[in-house]
Amino acid sequence: MKIILIRHGQTEGNLYKRYIGSTDEALCINGINKLWDNTRMNCYPKVQQIYVSPMKRCIETAGIIYPNQKYITCNELRECDFGEFENKNYQELNQNKKYQDWLDSNGTLPFPGGETHEGFKERCIKGFQHILSHCSCDEIALIVHGGTIMSILDWYSNPNHEFYHWQIKNGEGYICELSKDKNYVTVITKIIGVGEQL
Repeated sequence: MKIILIRHGQTEGNLYKRYIGSTDEALCINGINKLWDNTRMNCYPKVQQIYVSPMKRCIETAGIIYPNQKYITCNELRECDFGEFENKNYQELNQNKKYQDWLDSNGTLPFPGGETHEGFKERCIKGFQHILSHCSCDEIALIVHGGTIMSILDWYSNPNHEFYHWQIKNGEGYICELSKDKNYVTVITKIIGVGEQL
């Protein structure tokens, strides 16, 4: 099975480097335009089935990249709930002691009032495993969030790399191949947006 993991297009919160998790933001104009450019340049492979996070930004991205295809929403694939940090950026949180403690922990502390890192990853893996157990297609796309992609590849990648190794920009993604035993994925290539370079 070929699996395409695509991060949603840019939102206004992404533009200002805010922690956008449970906030249900739509795509911004810049995000929409970049996705159209990428789609016109055939950056995204054709697939038989599409799975999306239920958040607006993912549903809108799916509509631009795969306009004539139906999609299935998977609630477990939504982004992490950042709790008290939600919809704020580094500058706004710089003097916040809880934020400094979280940074000092290398992101291992739970988000105050939000999800734990491990709980979030477990949720994403559960959603991914549900898809694998119910899908019989040979080529699928998941249009989700950066954190969701990092969680899946942190668990499934072979050769394995840790969570933050898999960070990608809005509208980018990975083309992966699932092993026959469904125990790991091999990343074949990275999808780079138009005008972007590795």
